[in-house]
Amino acid sequence: MTITFALDPVVDPALRDGLLDLWTEVSNAGGAVGFVPPVTAEDVRPALVKHLVAMVEGSHRLIVGHDGAGRVGAAAVLALNPHRLMRHWVTAYTVMVAPDLQGRGAGRALMAAVADAARTLDGIEAVRLSCRGGLGLEHFYASCGYKEVGRVPDAIRVGPGDDRDDITMLLPLH
Repeated sequence: MTITFALDPVVDPALRDGLLDLWTEVSNAGGAVGFVPPVTAEDVRPALVKHLVAMVEGSHRLIVGHDGAGRVGAAAVLALNPHRLMRHWVTAYTVMVAPDLQGRGAGRALMAAVADAARTLDGIEAVRLSCRGGLGLEHFYASCGYKEVGRVPDAIRVGPGDDRDDITMLLPLH
């Protein structure tokens, strides 16, 4: 399995649709990417449009991984920090790997691509991300070099009676 990553690819209709399909598929497989299944592409589209607009405005950067068949198989967004005292780190959002590629090294490859992309950004010293508790995601991110630096118990309500911790992870780049 080979995935080729690109930072800030040209967003044409094929890439837009590939991202939309990936986000919908990951969400419906139970992925912690901002939705609770079931969702349709139309449910996800407004969130994707917000990311795309932020990219045009220069506040977000996109990392996309294509599999050997050219399908969008992985993606993540890096958000530049607008706060003047916190511009030395970025936040990784909407980190996604197609369900059929999970468990085959694609997630590790994506996180390496995220770190590599962040290192190319002037003055960036760390990558921060949040993950939903209850899925073991913090262990995966720790295996990629991230450290847990904060946790808010029951901050994410997945459904009635199903509250999860919001876990903050940090990857120093030096």
